This record gives sequence, C-alpha cells and structure tokens, in this order.
Amino acid sequence: MNTAPTPALYDALLSPSSVAIVGASDTPGKTTARPMEYLREHGWTGRLFPVNPARETVLGERSWPSLSALPVVPDHVFVLTGADLAVEAVRECAGLGVTVATVMADGFLDGDERGGARRAELREIVGTSGIRLLGPGSLGVAALGHGLALTANAAFAEPGLGQGGVFVASQSGSAIGALLSRGKEMGVGFRGMVSTGNELDLTLGEICLASVGDPRIEGYALFLENLTGADDLRAFARAAAERGKPVLAYKLGRTDAGARLAVSHTGALAGDDAVADALLKDLGIARVRTFEALLEGQHLARGLPIRAPGARRPRVCVLSTTGGGGAMAVDCLAAAGADLPGPSPETVRRLAEAGIAAGHGALIDLTLAGTRYEVMKSALDVVLAAPEFDAVVAVPGSSARFHPELAVKPIADCAGGGKPLAAFVMPAAPEALRLLRSSGVAAFRTPESCADALLAVFGRRMPAEAERRRRLRAPAAASEVLDEARSYEVLGGAGLACAPYAVVAAARLPEELPVAGPAAVKILSAEVPHKSDAGGVVLGVADGAGLRAAADRIVQAMAERLPGVPAERFLVQTMARGVGEALVGFRHDPDAGPVVVLAAGGVLAELYRDRSVRPAPVDAATAREMVGEVIAFRALAGYRGAPAGDLGALAEAVVAVSRLAGTDGAAILEAEVNPLLVLPEGQGVIAVDALVRRESEDRVE
Repeated sequence: MNTAPTPALYDALLSPSSVAIVGASDTPGKTTARPMEYLREHGWTGRLFPVNPARETVLGERSWPSLSALPVVPDHVFVLTGADLAVEAVRECAGLGVTVATVMADGFLDGDERGGARRAELREIVGTSGIRLLGPGSLGVAALGHGLALTANAAFAEPGLGQGGVFVASQSGSAIGALLSRGKEMGVGFRGMVSTGNELDLTLGEICLASVGDPRIEGYALFLENLTGADDLRAFARAAAERGKPVLAYKLGRTDAGARLAVSHTGALAGDDAVADALLKDLGIARVRTFEALLEGQHLARGLPIRAPGARRPRVCVLSTTGGGGAMAVDCLAAAGADLPGPSPETVRRLAEAGIAAGHGALIDLTLAGTRYEVMKSALDVVLAAPEFDAVVAVPGSSARFHPELAVKPIADCAGGGKPLAAFVMPAAPEALRLLRSSGVAAFRTPESCADALLAVFGRRMPAEAERRRRLRAPAAASEVLDEARSYEVLGGAGLACAPYAVVAAARLPEELPVAGPAAVKILSAEVPHKSDAGGVVLGVADGAGLRAAADRIVQAMAERLPGVPAERFLVQTMARGVGEALVGFRHDPDAGPVVVLAAGGVLAELYRDRSVRPAPVDAATAREMVGEVIAFRALAGYRGAPAGDLGALAEAVVAVSRLAGTDGAAILEAEVNPLLVLPEGQGVIAVDALVRRESEDRVE
C-alpha cells in the first residue's frame, strides 16, 4: 500500500485528499448511500473508496473488500456499519495509520452492558494508536467550499447550498441539517459543518480549536447538548477571541440529575442551566435562547468587537414606522436587559432639523412618514451618529412586504456604518429580509429573536485567563459529608469567619452555656445535613437549663423523625443578627468543573432561585458583579432608607468560598454557608450554618 504524509487533524476532517466509506450501500437514497451521492453532487474531486465486501461495485464505483486492500491509506474513513462491525473497522483504521475515522453507528451508550463494552474497546484503540475518532453517533462533516459533503444528513440533498464564513459544530446531527436549510434561507453560508456525536474522543471544542487558524472562517455557531470537554471549549474560546472571531451558541437545557445527587441547596441552584450560562459567559461565548438568533446574530457579532469585563448594558435606540411593532421591540429589548435611554436633547434637535419630530421616550416612531426613503434614511443617519446609543434597531411596518424600497432599502443602505444595526421586520416580508441580509444587516422575523441576538452579542467578554480557570483533578466518586463543626474548619481555612460555637456531648452536658447567649443548639451529625427539617435545631437558648431542655427536644425529634440517627453530640452557637441573609456555595460540576454560587439565603433559597453562578475561583471584581446580580441584595444597598449591609464583605466571602476549587488533599465536591449573615456596613459577614461534602480521604492518592 502506498502511503503519503499524515495530514493534520483539520485537513483530514474537512479537506481530505482521500476518503473511504465503510459499509457504503449500492441502493440510491438509502442512508448508507447518501455520503457517496452527496460527494458526487457537490463536486468533490478527491479519491473515493467505497468499502463493501458483499459487492463488486457501489453506485458505479469499484468496491473494495477491506481497508487493507486499498492502494493508499485514506485520510478520512466514514464508518456506516452497525456498532460491532464499526469497532473492528476503527481497529483496522488504527492499524493502517488513518488520521480520522468517523463512526455513525449508535450502540455505544454506557447505560447498557454491551454499549459500555464497545466504548471501552474504542477507547483502548484510540489510546494505543494515533487515530482520532469523531463520534460515535456522528452524521458526518461537510465543507462545501471543497465540495466535501461526507455526511448521511438528508438536508444535503438540497441543491444550491451556499458557501460562506460560518463554522458550525453541533452535538446534534439533525441540527446540522436545520442550520443548513435555515442558512440558505437567510443567506448565511458555511465554511465547515461538523456533527460531533457522542464525543468519545474528539470534542466539539477540540475540533473548533483545530479550525480556528483558517482565515476563511469569520465566526462560529455551536449547537450544544452538554458541556463535555469544557477544557477544550475553553482553549478554543480564547483562541477565537484573540483572532476576533465571534462564537455564538445555542444550548439545550441541562439535566437535573446532578441536582438530585446534591446534599445542599447549592446543588439545586447550580445543578441546572445556570452552570451552562456561567461557563459560556466566562468563555466569552454569546449564548442565544432562540434558534434563529444563532445564525442571524452572526451579522451583528462580526461588527462588534468583544467587550471588556464590566462593560455596561447596551444602550439601544428603536426607530420604527409602526408604533405597535416598535413597542414590541422595546418590550423585548427591555426584558432581555437592554438600556433604552431615548434620544438626547441634541439628537432630538438634529432630528427636528431633518423634519422629524421625536419625543424623549424609548421609541422614536416615524409613523407613516417613515415609509418615505428620505425620512427613514435621515433618521437613521442621525441616531447611528448619536453618542448616547450603542446600537440601533429599525422596525419597518407593512410597507416592507410590498414596497421594500421605501422603508427597508434605507436600512440596508446604512449597513456598515460602524455601529451595530439590526432590523425587526414586522410583516412576513421575505424579499425585505433578503435585501437586508444581503447588505449585512441582521434582519429578524420576531422581536424576541432580535433582542436575544443583540443582548447575547453585546454580552460577550474576553475569556478568563487560562491559569485562573485551569481544570482541577477530577474528584473521586466516593465522598463523605462533614458535620457542621468540621465544615467550619474547612471554610475557616479558606478565610471565612463563623459565629462562636462549642461542641458538647449529649452524655455530659455542661451546667452553663459554653458560649455567650442567646444560643442556637443543633444536632451535630454528618447524617443530618438539613437540621431544621429534622427538628434538630432549638433557638434562643439562654442558660444551662435551656441547653438541657433543648437537648431533650432534639433527642426526641430524632427518635421520631430519624430513628436510625443517634443524637450524641450538639453544636452550641452564639446567635447573631444581621441586616440580611445570603447563601454562598461551591460545587464541583461534573462537566464544567468548580463553580461558586451566590443567592438569597434561608430555607427558601431553592424556591426563589435568585442567584448568580460563576466558574471558580473568582476574583474580587467578579464577586462584586455577582452581588449586583442577586435582586435580594439590592435591599442591602440602603434601598428606601433601609440599613445598608456590608456588601463588600459579602463579595470577599464569595472569593473565599470559591478558593475551595484549589484545596489541597481531598477535593471539595460541595460546600455551602446558608445563612451567611450580612452585618451592617463595615462590620463584615458571619456564617451561622455550614455544610461541606468532600471526596473520601482514603481514596485520595
């Protein structure tokens, strides 16, 4: 067999010189026949080798009995067989020195015994050879600029698919087809498209990182089902940001399985989509909530550099020819978090000079007068130059459907003016949308997707430093919950203060309170993480007699509610009073790694879900940003004359808890202070309950 130099990963994936298709079918239209059909239809010129030992020809091409029989080592092998045969095909690829193999088959899930065994076999093959594996469960790849459509996705049967500068990476194979067809409608072309499947080896982030040096890629659209390979995603996001290539992502909701395994409120608060939000924000990736915004937002993102940390909310001007449509845009933008300041007196004066009467509200409604080209164009020229606005949204009304040259063409003619310009086209007006998009104006069919894309793109920040976000050693599966006293020791080591306490034995209670009263008496047991729920807390204890009475009450409550848990020790703690309560928590997310959570405190923390989440550790500036995001803490800033709390100390507490990400020895899996009392301004914060879960010390190497 003749061999050639091994191509680089990106070249083997998307511009291979030779491709083999194992399991290629001779039946036109069949799923396993599609890759050959698409390669022909889209004009791929490389060497193609169908491998099917049961046939002499496949779709008119010579069929080969095995990969070993080929005259060359193919750069990329697409395996279309069932799961068991796919394993053997990958093994053969590895032995031959194939750079990349893509496996379409399912049947590799860890949930069933045979699937787990197949995964283990693939891992062993990949780990002991130089082959890289895409999938399993991948529908393939496409790079239409090369004519490469190495995919079984039915959407590639459509003719006239455009080329462009967007690179799509999707953990869902079907989403590739949806984006392809929507992109054709929107006039968005693609440089490359990859379906990553189950990511047993190659992750979405690693593939994108391999592509980031391609000068023809202008931006990225990611479809995420999970956060597998967060480290690779982090490395890619930084490389893309450094090159000025925007990354937009649509993320499906996360499972709550992690939340069900948690022992603290933190697990529930940070076990859902909040972690995905926090990670993507930390990586400078614009997360959109609507599918349309994933592609339409590309127009906006290319014209707006990534912003510095702490940048203000975008100030948006809404200019319409239809009051109802303009009001819809204003409502959606405000709900998404935009600032809508209205025109300044100087802008009002300049509009008046152009014959346009504008008030000082959030909406500049041109009414029917705006359906004349010169009126809309003059108004746009003024507001695009106005320093009080960061972006402009134009809303043409019914004329957009039948006379786009009136109110739509002036919008198109203002494209590229140095300030982001978007349009929400109120009626169904496909010609108007095409005109705007061909001019580089982001044009939306709904106000929700318009607001979504605009706020997501403006929300991009430079990714956090890799050193601060390095992934720590994966914790062991076995874990232990610490009692409250041991939890205070861990948190104290991180720099967090707690109210004075003493530990007493049920068999030898002291005659007097061991701490200053009034005190809280609590059962001290790692088996009772939520003491109040079990009747394990008595408040307001003033003396020794009260201590003994409290102990009796707790012993009785345990016997009734948790009869298997002995009440042998108590924690007696001085009661403190603050002006507010907070929850500060830490959790090691299985995908995203360590995260820190700040929320309103108390037993109803999960119910209100008023929280802020970030990857840990965080610096002081990020902690202050988190404090500002929790609505409950606005009351502690002296709202309507209420006593101000020490929010600076609260931010310092967030930093302290986030340091648990770097704890030596047994890794901390979960930690929580709830409540953390916020004292009056200048007096600090103090913990009055704590919970820590860490990996078992006997499992730490």
